[in-house]
Amino acid sequence: MWVILMQLTIHPSIFTKIPDFKLGIIHYTKTIVSASPQMLKGRLQLFQEQLYFELLDKELIEFPGLAEWQSIWRTLGSDPLTNPSAMEVLMRKIRARKYTPSFHSAEDLNTFFSLQYEIPTVIYDSDKIAGNIQLALGTAEDGYEGLNNHFNTFDKLLLLTDDYSPFGSPHVDSIRTAVTEETINILQLLFIRPSLDSTEAIQLTEACAKMFTSINGGNHFSTVLNAQNSSCDIDNGVK
Repeated sequence: MWVILMQLTIHPSIFTKIPDFKLGIIHYTKTIVSASPQMLKGRLQLFQEQLYFELLDKELIEFPGLAEWQSIWRTLGSDPLTNPSAMEVLMRKIRARKYTPSFHSAEDLNTFFSLQYEIPTVIYDSDKIAGNIQLALGTAEDGYEGLNNHFNTFDKLLLLTDDYSPFGSPHVDSIRTAVTEETINILQLLFIRPSLDSTEAIQLTEACAKMFTSINGGNHFSTVLNAQNSSCDIDNGVK
């Protein structure tokens, strides 16, 4: 038997463009993903309904988190109107009163975190990730089959790649690393607003981790990467 360490690294080019870029990392082990409890289903539905009524009087750009991330996409060289993050897509659907239905306990919490904190959030089955991970800017040649049932390319978009291929992005994730009810170990990434200071970023990350494990069980490791600390090792179990 040996311990599998997975290293996650943020490419320096991201900090060149966004010096205060922060990434919250949570690795969950021994989780039990299942149909969401009624409490979570109800909370997610109610939150979307509240946002719908709020959107009757507000533009999307008036939400601080969404506005900040639109600015980041432009800084990175992409158009947020044609390449919105999954978080903005959720908000657009809510504005059209097309609420996201319950999927399972892990995905529902991921959706709730994204809407509550106005940040892109993603989850992956870490047992389906091959080797180390790098977060960098994609090119026109980078792409994969996404959960939106399309082949997606990622020119000038944030892209996660392991030793096998690209597999994730705050815009749309791949089928290959999707979390299912059979998933036990989960990697969750929070694309924290750069304007939050380091203490707030750590508190937000840990709050999400505690709520996630309160519903899905298991253990967690959490940290926040930034320009001063741009990589970390993740214990991905024993084989």
